[in-house]
Amino acid sequence: MSSLLPADSAPMLVGGKLIDGGNGVFATINPATEEVLGQAADANTADLDTAITAARTAFDDTDWSRDHAFRAHCLRQLRTALEANIEELRAITVAEAGAPLMFTRGPQLEGPIADLEYAAGLAETYPWETDLGTAAPMGITSHRVVRREAVGVVGAITPWNFPHQINFAKLGPALAAGNTLVLKPAPDTPWCAAAVGVVIAEHTDIPAGVVNIVTSANHALGSILTEDPRVDMISFTGSTQTGRAVMRGAAANLKKAFLELGGKSAAIVLDDANLAAAVGVTAFSVSVHAGQGCALSTRLLVPRAAYDEAIEVAATTLRGIKPGDPNSPGTVCGPLISERQRTRVERYLEIARTEGGRIVVGGGRPAGQDRGYFIEPTLIADVPNSATVAREEIFGPVLVIIPHDGDDDAIRIANDSPYGLSGSVWGTDPARLRHVTDRVRTGTLSVNGGIWYSADAPFGGYKQSGIGREMGVAGFEEYLETKLISTAAG
Repeated sequence: MSSLLPADSAPMLVGGKLIDGGNGVFATINPATEEVLGQAADANTADLDTAITAARTAFDDTDWSRDHAFRAHCLRQLRTALEANIEELRAITVAEAGAPLMFTRGPQLEGPIADLEYAAGLAETYPWETDLGTAAPMGITSHRVVRREAVGVVGAITPWNFPHQINFAKLGPALAAGNTLVLKPAPDTPWCAAAVGVVIAEHTDIPAGVVNIVTSANHALGSILTEDPRVDMISFTGSTQTGRAVMRGAAANLKKAFLELGGKSAAIVLDDANLAAAVGVTAFSVSVHAGQGCALSTRLLVPRAAYDEAIEVAATTLRGIKPGDPNSPGTVCGPLISERQRTRVERYLEIARTEGGRIVVGGGRPAGQDRGYFIEPTLIADVPNSATVAREEIFGPVLVIIPHDGDDDAIRIANDSPYGLSGSVWGTDPARLRHVTDRVRTGTLSVNGGIWYSADAPFGGYKQSGIGREMGVAGFEEYLETKLISTAAG
């Protein structure tokens, strides 16, 4: 399929070499057709051990962590090489992740690659040392300097929904900060990561062992990576349930843990908003990439007086979005990633019916599509915020609409969630908008359609949506330690 990857199986990058897996290979599936795309290296525990050893050695025995200019050079090399292979990477991403073609020109591929320049710039310009001046604590004159240094070996565990965006959101800042890395991508999208490994090995000066990419069908390798004492930090993106397990594993040796987890974000429509625009945009966005995004607003809170009108606007929008071939330029809603994920979404739709919810539009598999893991964009009405489908992350093209009785009631409903990842607010009165944005407890908020995704903007959540921030200076600093050096000054 691609010259980046051999026709028989995709190798993984360990210790600077492209190698086969100790457990042989495992299949990667096209979720739009259910056909086997090919094979990926299936790592065993010995392969993971070799990768961790390589990362440890590269950090401890080389100047990688101290040579800021060289790291910037390597990151720019990587960006250039990825861009030179962009069409092959695009084909892999559409086929393996089911990502609609149009989104590979943004956050599914080209955007994250371009963001590597931001990481390279930080390596060059970040204030690695801060002079605190001279003081005399306990009567001893001392000159104090604060240094920021790399954490060490980072274990990165990533999901399948936005494989490049999340892989590079970890790889870029972790490397810019001077760390070495062991990346374990999701078993559903091994080729997306393996192709990057080939580019690193063949087209960059990144030293052996600095980046290791371990593909495997065995989820247990993530736990081993998390618990290994040679790993200084775990950076995990995935479900809240798995995040709890990662946190427990990291606690065994008190290593640093960054967690970007689930969401059940609310779009709040105030009574002075353009209802059609607010509802239409929210309904459209929940269908993007079949709703497989943790930061999508999947609860739509509308004024009670406009509830019926909002239902009609949302339903009309969703009826107009047809799940289809992600290779088609006009496709917005592609397939779910797997049969397992489609079964999960269908189970939630049945729960909604059981709990008294009304399926206004969608609610099942598209007629006439016998192959591929597709689900119709779906609107659920007439359920309270306490309903299962309003509280749990579904990860499918499913929108729940809930009426509110004014600004403070909307804030209450939005905050009545174990999550706090993202959301949006729609209205015209600046004072009311500020009142809402001040009180909604969530990590990112869009006001009237504002875009919060950017390389320089921190992303992360409150409550059970995670710990720490990714991207921006805040995300870069997650990968740093702080060292104070005090020298007697006479």
